Amino acid sequence: MTDPQPPWQPPWVRAAKAGWPVALAVLVAVVQVAGSAAAARHQPDRDPLDAFGYALLLLGPALLVLRRRWPAAVTVGATAVTFVYVVAGYPYGPVFLSMLVAFGSAVQLGRRRVVWVCAAAAYAAHLLIGYVVPAGWLGAPSGAPRGWQELGVAAWLLLVLAGAELLRFRRERIAAVREAAAQAERRRVDEERLRMARELHDILAHSISLIHLQAGVALELIDSRPEQARSALVTIKAASKEALGEVRQVLGALRGPAGAAPRSPAPDLGRLDELVDQARHAGLAVTVRTVGPARRAPAGLGLAAFRIVQEALTNILRHSAARTAEVLVDWQDTGLRVRIEDPGPAGAGDADGSGTGLIGMRERASALGGTLAAGPRGAGFRVEAWLPIAPGAATESEAK
Repeated sequence: MTDPQPPWQPPWVRAAKAGWPVALAVLVAVVQVAGSAAAARHQPDRDPLDAFGYALLLLGPALLVLRRRWPAAVTVGATAVTFVYVVAGYPYGPVFLSMLVAFGSAVQLGRRRVVWVCAAAAYAAHLLIGYVVPAGWLGAPSGAPRGWQELGVAAWLLLVLAGAELLRFRRERIAAVREAAAQAERRRVDEERLRMARELHDILAHSISLIHLQAGVALELIDSRPEQARSALVTIKAASKEALGEVRQVLGALRGPAGAAPRSPAPDLGRLDELVDQARHAGLAVTVRTVGPARRAPAGLGLAAFRIVQEALTNILRHSAARTAEVLVDWQDTGLRVRIEDPGPAGAGDADGSGTGLIGMRERASALGGTLAAGPRGAGFRVEAWLPIAPGAATESEAK
């Protein structure tokens, strides 16, 4: 599967995004040059700006153009340019802006260690100039800076770094939330695809197996017993019509808008008589025994129980030589127990089967928090499912 293409954007939007690093660099350059020139008028003790000073004010912003490609190198370069400007004795001003932008970009791109090292080196150099270098050398002030001033510089620098870290954390959190939402959406799509595949399998496996059996009966009896062959063809027509209707309903749910209600109700245990009639036409006599009053089942439980019975009867028709089967529907206070068994013996089987019938039944039961057990019982076979119901569910008679 190929990666999805990014959404189309107008040419001017793409150009703006491509030119954003240059635009930011130009903006920083204007602020640094204009701000430093204005600040120089109020700092007579500092050296006036000359060509080298203006070059340093422009070099820092120029490095920002490459901050996304080489964030560590740009951070080191911007710090060095700012340090040289200050050591040269030029007026203080917004010369630190390019260094701060480089710090923020590098932290966002995961170069945190380089940023912290550069910040520590810059502060250490500031202290070195203030306390060690003699006054007047390399732009050092006439007197050692006071402690509260140094604490202010340290607090300001830490505040800048903390702000960059907070922005990085927020960006990572947003990315994590988006990734979690994308994974949840993919999981929901996979679950819906699995549910649809299971539904289509149950519909088609039962109906096509019935059609296959009845078609074989019709072919054998069409010459000797045309009336029985006609009955088999009628069963084929009814089964195919029902299967087409259910398939259209499933496909309609896929094609229709989200939340669109189906045109016909989903199958439930109220349609067991239809399964019994279909099985009887296929030569399988099914006895249904119900124990306990039917309870108001949660959404999906009736459909799951119906599909489990349908798939179990289909397996009997395809894989067993038995001509009788028994279905037990046992309503209990805490759930529904469904049991389907046949006396056997096992038949030759259907080589064309998909082999996913039992898997689908287990998935239906586990999706509702229940269990399903299937295996031989004497010469026959038994399928038993337990589907829990929330405590306090009323019976159908009480609900009425």
